[in-house]
Amino acid sequence: MPVVGAFEAKNTLGALLDRVQSGEEVVITRHGRPAARLVPYAGGIDREQAGAAVKRIRARAARLKAGRFDWEKLKTDRDMGRP
Repeated sequence: MPVVGAFEAKNTLGALLDRVQSGEEVVITRHGRPAARLVPYAGGIDREQAGAAVKRIRARAARLKAGRFDWEKLKTDRDMGRP
């Protein structure tokens, strides 16, 4: 996996994207330490998998008797103590 400094990545972004589109992964470093990894785009959301996750979450909430989620209470709790 090639390693490229941030300055070089900024100046050669188009070429890096070409490499990534062809399947290569590139690590971008900042001050010699890995900061990011460019990888090929894997695609969109799998709606079937997302729907299954929602069903699992709802089933777990029902088992825990969690009740309905109260957005207003969450926002109030979040904002408590803020100026």
